[in-house]
Amino acid sequence: MPRTITFNQLRAIKAQLPEGSIHEIAKRLNMNVQSVRNYFGGSNYDTGEMQGVHIEPGPGGGFVTLDDPTILDMALEILDQKKG
Repeated sequence: MPRTITFNQLRAIKAQLPEGSIHEIAKRLNMNVQSVRNYFGGSNYDTGEMQGVHIEPGPGGGFVTLDDPTILDMALEILDQKKG
């Protein structure tokens, strides 16, 4: 089910991830690391793909609709583990 958050929230989640988390998510999902970075707002499409992220103008950097929130859910799980 799609999920919508602000672009700034998405970037803040990425910024809070411990070092190596993007690689861990990519490995667990058998994806290219740059594709995971692109999910969080990166724009290197030479080595990565867009992962169902749609950005609309608005407050907080705009609104981001994620077709599949799996990567976001994994990032939030990593952050929860970091807190615990």
